[in-house]
Amino acid sequence: MEITDDLIDKVAGLARLHFDAAEKADIKKDLQRMIKFVEKLDELDTTGVEPLLHMTDNVNILRDDVVKGSLSREEGLKNAPLHDEQFFKVPKVIRK
Repeated sequence: MEITDDLIDKVAGLARLHFDAAEKADIKKDLQRMIKFVEKLDELDTTGVEPLLHMTDNVNILRDDVVKGSLSREEGLKNAPLHDEQFFKVPKVIRK
């Protein structure tokens, strides 16, 4: 893959970055080295190798739900700095 100044400008525009000429030259060298490194993978013989989607065969290893007791409304509100009979009160953060 050829790394051009237009490609660098396009990627920089998408990322909302601005580079001067010296920075573009450095980025161009770095991108060419990265692309060359990744293109080395094309040399591998992957015939008969299935694509790897997950590291293990395990799927959705979750624990069973356990019903436990919870706090009553009074217990939950007793340490709140500001509350009414049902809800916590907090300062207004959205103004119109």
